[in-house]
Amino acid sequence: MKPTVHTFFDKDTWTLTYVVFDPTTKDAVLIDPVWDYDPASSKLSQKSFNQTVNFIKENNLKLHYVLETHAHADHISGATLFKQNFPTVKVAIGARITEVQSVFKGVFNFDDSYKTDGSQFDVLLKDNSITKAGSLEIKTIFTPGHTPACSSFLIGDALFAGDAIFMPDYGTGRCDFPAGSAEALYESVKNKIYSLPDSTRVFVGHDYQPDGRPVAFESTVGDEKKFNIQLNCETTKEQFVNFRVNRDSGLAAPRLLLQSVQINIYGGSLAKPENNGVSYLKIPIQA
Repeated sequence: MKPTVHTFFDKDTWTLTYVVFDPTTKDAVLIDPVWDYDPASSKLSQKSFNQTVNFIKENNLKLHYVLETHAHADHISGATLFKQNFPTVKVAIGARITEVQSVFKGVFNFDDSYKTDGSQFDVLLKDNSITKAGSLEIKTIFTPGHTPACSSFLIGDALFAGDAIFMPDYGTGRCDFPAGSAEALYESVKNKIYSLPDSTRVFVGHDYQPDGRPVAFESTVGDEKKFNIQLNCETTKEQFVNFRVNRDSGLAAPRLLLQSVQINIYGGSLAKPENNGVSYLKIPIQA
């Protein structure tokens, strides 16, 4: 099966959001939606959400799932908005999200009211499991490394790789977040993504437009194996790990790291409003 894929690009966070659907039955899933956030004013807005909803409604799509490839550290997930506006939609993420919740519960010093059992999501997906969304079949493939809970989703001939791998001229995701692992990412790409047929379409989670080129988001397994500048079929584990460790040590933290992670590990849900009706984020200070 070759599903239809419609793409939205959020320039502020370089994020690709995908609506994947069967053009005959209109069954659809949504992958990695964005909830627009301005850190200066700490204001959330719905431009990206409205854009996606308009497409879904204009094409009479039946949305079954919001699929999260991982708990993003660079944008806030729009999953909650879709839950509120499409009551039958379920939010799904890889089952290892509980490991990420446990790590960041400590980072933010959350109290015991913050559960780390993944219950904030509707479905915790297992490795190699098959999920049906009407006529669509989604295979979950755990691809840890960028985070321990990263998953890629195979739908027909299309793989949605999240931050595991990017366009060949950019490389792979970074591995320096808590519990990230360059060794694990190497194994995920080499043993899982590169084991798929060369003709498999690869849709990436971000595009940073190296050298100012136009936005690109679709590659193939064959092209990645031949041309990925950081991890191709000739790259050894030692070469990749050394490269990734050295490169990541010089990278700045994502602009929305602290805001996005503490929302996204809980399914895109904001903290419970305080007695003034306002939700707050916690920002640890490093002196």
